[in-house]
Amino acid sequence: MRLQCEVEVVSRLLPTCGLRGRGRGTRALLSLGRPPGRTRGGGVYLMVCTARDRVGVRYKVQENIERFFTRFVEEGKATVRLREPAVDVCLSKANASNLKNFLSAVRLAHQGTDIGALPLSTLVPAKNSEVEKPKTKMIITSRRDYPLTKNFPYSLEHLQTSYCKLARIDMRVLCLKKLRKLDLSHNHIKQLPATIGDLICLQELNLHDNHLESFSGALCNSTLQKSLQFLDLSQNKIKALPIQFCQLRELVNLKLDDNELIRLPFKIGQLDHLRFLSAARNQLPFLPSDFRKLCLENLDLFGNPFEQPNPLVPNIQLKIPLTLLECAARATVNYRIPYGCHLLPSHLCEDLEVAKTCQCGRACLSSFIQITVTMNLHHVAHTVVLVDNMGGTEAPIISYFCSLDCYSQFLDRYLQSNG
Repeated sequence: MRLQCEVEVVSRLLPTCGLRGRGRGTRALLSLGRPPGRTRGGGVYLMVCTARDRVGVRYKVQENIERFFTRFVEEGKATVRLREPAVDVCLSKANASNLKNFLSAVRLAHQGTDIGALPLSTLVPAKNSEVEKPKTKMIITSRRDYPLTKNFPYSLEHLQTSYCKLARIDMRVLCLKKLRKLDLSHNHIKQLPATIGDLICLQELNLHDNHLESFSGALCNSTLQKSLQFLDLSQNKIKALPIQFCQLRELVNLKLDDNELIRLPFKIGQLDHLRFLSAARNQLPFLPSDFRKLCLENLDLFGNPFEQPNPLVPNIQLKIPLTLLECAARATVNYRIPYGCHLLPSHLCEDLEVAKTCQCGRACLSSFIQITVTMNLHHVAHTVVLVDNMGGTEAPIISYFCSLDCYSQFLDRYLQSNG
């Protein structure tokens, strides 16, 4: 019987010499069995193999165990105290179920149970793969170092494959279920597979300097909604992000610099965990209305061709009287009436998801008045990189009005404040 865990063998004689143990375990393979070639006779031994000593150290088990300490066995921890030599074999980071079974077998061997009834192993030196610490980080920065014939270690939590001229994401990467950080920067990737969303632990995704033209809505609706905190899409060819992008609610840091963006996500204000946003050197003419809801620490919008706002020249899409569809849609949003695809056609649900908000707080969908006004970016960010070379920190932002009344009230305030 075998058990993989971390082990520390502590001599109980050390304190009498004024010494202490290291206080931390090392990766090891524990085996319970008999030496090879002894099919009859001979005792049962507990063997501890480590990367430094693959041959292992053996300890007699029968009538040689003073005590078992199993208070924290549910956490994968236990200690076996031996009489001779006077050592404590401290186990940690073990699978709780496997640990219980292993300790049970050791206890039976200690009590002298018939060997034929015990799940014993042959005591042979451990393989490197059994005692080496699982590899959690791999960094590849050239094409010649990229593995072509063998798989990536399944234990990887951080993988970087940069400057490898990758045209697509390797499907082997998508099998790394423990991956937390994936860096694919400086490659030639044009499209992202939806299966990236199956990396349920992924917190950081770096796609800087690739050939991406889009970011799929399927990714936004995947498990990345609950895990992704850092996303770098800078230096690509993205013109717009999907409506579903704002479902990535856990995002803290978003980099969109040096793309071809003509607009930011309509509902960007839903990213309430977002603290760092950079979208410098794009083609943004203005900011979406929802931008006002952000609460950022750092914001960089330098180098965008922002239009000069003119509140006196509105874009009027108002239909008077309102259509029945518009009235019903506004009521659904304003009164927070539950809806879904089981109640309404999917295209109506999509329209309701992108409802605009008037400055009075009420909703409007396809009937509205739209203008652009100036907003000081310090209202949404603590630190603002200058928008232009003239030292400005203001940018145009869209405003919507659900009626002529609301627009007239805004005009009155605007004209008074501007003399």
